Amino acid sequence: MLDLDPHQSNRTGKHNGETEIQENGIKRHRTSLPAPMFSRNDFSVWSILKKCIGLELSKITMPIVFNEPLSFLQRITEYMEHIYLINKACSHADPLERMQAVAAFAVSAVASQWERTGKPFNPLLGETYELTREDLGFRFIAEQVSHHPPISAFYSEGLNKDFIFHGSIYPKLKFWGNSIEAEPRGTITLELLKHNEAYTWTNPTCCVHNVIIGKLWLEQYGTVEIVNHSTGDKCVLNFKPCGLFGKELHRVEGHIQDKNRKKLCVIYGKWTECLWCTDPTTYETYKKNEKRGGEQKKPNEDVIKSENDEADDMPEVQDTVQFIPGSKLLWRINCRPPNSSQMYNFTSFAVSLNELEKGMEAILAPTDCRLRPDIRNMENGNMDVASKEKERLEEKQRAARKERAKDEVEWHTRWFHQGTNPYTGTSDWLYSGGYFDRNFSDCPDIY
Repeated sequence: MLDLDPHQSNRTGKHNGETEIQENGIKRHRTSLPAPMFSRNDFSVWSILKKCIGLELSKITMPIVFNEPLSFLQRITEYMEHIYLINKACSHADPLERMQAVAAFAVSAVASQWERTGKPFNPLLGETYELTREDLGFRFIAEQVSHHPPISAFYSEGLNKDFIFHGSIYPKLKFWGNSIEAEPRGTITLELLKHNEAYTWTNPTCCVHNVIIGKLWLEQYGTVEIVNHSTGDKCVLNFKPCGLFGKELHRVEGHIQDKNRKKLCVIYGKWTECLWCTDPTTYETYKKNEKRGGEQKKPNEDVIKSENDEADDMPEVQDTVQFIPGSKLLWRINCRPPNSSQMYNFTSFAVSLNELEKGMEAILAPTDCRLRPDIRNMENGNMDVASKEKERLEEKQRAARKERAKDEVEWHTRWFHQGTNPYTGTSDWLYSGGYFDRNFSDCPDIY
């Protein structure tokens, strides 16, 4: 099985990117990439982006130095880093506690993006990625089901048949002067089979600031609504924009309500740090006292943005989440490896995703991301080769598309089909099954 173990408890200080073996014979996976990331300081994307203000960016080719050595399909797989929260949801008898765990999972799914300003590689049409983690009890498969517009579909299931997690994602990218905004599209669905429950939601908007000038920084904002289609309960989470003084940077606030809109609990925290919940009365009392105590305080003039600032400076990170007495911890972010800043700010989980272990090529589908030569060469520090391979693969994809058009042949997805989400009634990409039977004879030649 493809058991890539990124648990931090299994981490050592070795930095050669090789798989390690514990003394007791249990395999441990690499703790770093084979080569450190290249500096982006000598590169400017203004010549490429200046004609694209306000336009959709999926068709714009960016220099490879602004990428990170992962496909977007692998980036989606990072949702599973905190799968223990799904397991918690499965184990709770109380529907409110289940919703709390699901809400924490939804927030944790975007936590890996913190300081991840590199752009993942656009998946080629027909590209796939699989991950089986027997120790964590799940397996995962994703496929690029459309190129224009770019749509990635994924499906994951518990090895104990306790949950199904699936969805399709097609973020719409726009360039706004000195920032790039990714507007979320597509529904995410989590089914807890034991409880006969289904939850759906859409991710918040992600914005990368200072793509032209200044230091890159990232924020998430927008409202995320998680609906329990079985009980009618809903969790409303507000990912707050940083605001004028940066006071709200990374903050998440929201509540869980029943089908009659009665507030059952309040959720607060930061998507970069942790998430807590408390009862609504305690929260309101705390907020009132906090407001009274802060009425005489003035904002720090040092962080007020000057009208003449050229860069959209990142506000100073505010104090850690203010704990409200009596609150329950729902989730806390994992520590990143000590050399993360030299590895595109990858988490330990992300570091392992493109690892190609001995014997895996005979098991993987020929369309798996791990076999992409441009990503592999970038990971190994061969930037010139990676750039040429990226151009070759894109040209091969264009040529194949022209050939299909000439012969009037329609592209057929391999592992997913277009259908209707049974809970929202909206268009979705659904898993067709059969991937793990490993019949890859009719997979397309994309590399």
